[in-house]
Amino acid sequence: MVDYQLSDEHEQLRQAVRSFSLKEVAPVIGDYYEREEFPYPLVGSMGEMGLFGLPVPEEHGGMGGDYLALCVAIEELARVDSSVAVTLEAGVSLGVMPIYRFGTPEQREQWLPRLAAGELLGAFGLTEPDGGSDAGACRTTAEQHGSEWVLNGSKAFITNSGTDITGFVTVAAVTGRKPDGGKEISTIIVPAGTPGFTVAPKYSKVGWNASDTHELVFEDCRVPAENLLGQRGRGYAQFLATLTEGRVAIAALGVGLAQGCVDECLRYVEERSAFGRRIGQNQSIQFKISDMELRAHTARLAYYDAASRMLRGAPYQKQAAVAKLAASNAAMDNARDATQIFGGYGFMNETPVGRFYRDAKILEIGEGTSEVQRMLIARELGLPA
Repeated sequence: MVDYQLSDEHEQLRQAVRSFSLKEVAPVIGDYYEREEFPYPLVGSMGEMGLFGLPVPEEHGGMGGDYLALCVAIEELARVDSSVAVTLEAGVSLGVMPIYRFGTPEQREQWLPRLAAGELLGAFGLTEPDGGSDAGACRTTAEQHGSEWVLNGSKAFITNSGTDITGFVTVAAVTGRKPDGGKEISTIIVPAGTPGFTVAPKYSKVGWNASDTHELVFEDCRVPAENLLGQRGRGYAQFLATLTEGRVAIAALGVGLAQGCVDECLRYVEERSAFGRRIGQNQSIQFKISDMELRAHTARLAYYDAASRMLRGAPYQKQAAVAKLAASNAAMDNARDATQIFGGYGFMNETPVGRFYRDAKILEIGEGTSEVQRMLIARELGLPA
């Protein structure tokens, strides 16, 4: 029998993050969201708790946990706020893990301890203005001139790329041509503040307003040759592996948002009266909340399954895509239903439900659109490309 019960260690972590989310995040995050301001104090506290180092071995300054521990923490944060949750998700899945998975001993020593402590954030530079789902359409170039790489190009929608604690961006760039004429894509670490590396003003976003997102521009940006991450020409494969892993974590975020909608509705229907009775007594409301719980629970099992396969070293590409698709669907559907239950109050940004509704949509787009997930699932089922 498969047991999806969390271990004692994972459950203790879940409770600790839940307590932090309710006591520290919930009272203040609405103000950060309205001001579109990055919550440095909260991120600092998350660093002190060791959340950014959860899947990082102790010898590199981490907590020595596993990827499921990271997902559990992300889910609990997202039950209260997605901006904070995605800062952790992107900071680890897209910032820490490429260095840990593909970095040289020197690169790990340079970056991992401060990343794991939450003192620095790393960003993941794949998406370009003309290439989102089509990551192979990369136009950013990196030419080797002696002992340096010279980068030119731009990246779009990059999370954690312009904060005061951003340490670097890992950039996918075309470094040559393969024997068959295709693009040779490699990965280059570009430290923040490098001449020729410009961070554009932050985007005005529909949701995730307390997270950091920017366009990045590289104009004759020079970095040492040793900033190559992993093997030359393996950058595309590295990014695909990183995205597959990250889909499990972003699924956990979607589950957290979906469950947060249930939490808020259960509280609200006990307070709100209409036509002389609590609205929680209405069967139509009860059925709607029951469906919301069903979606959250089912999506949680999907990401638990994907994470379990990942930790066992078993293939999990299909399961990661299933989890991401199920969780983003659950988040969108639950946010819509929660807003309906709240009525006019659900349309107000001052309520968590209002923020959940705005935050849910990006889950169907970021880290692989829902259409891409369906393509991946179809491919794993053996359907023709």
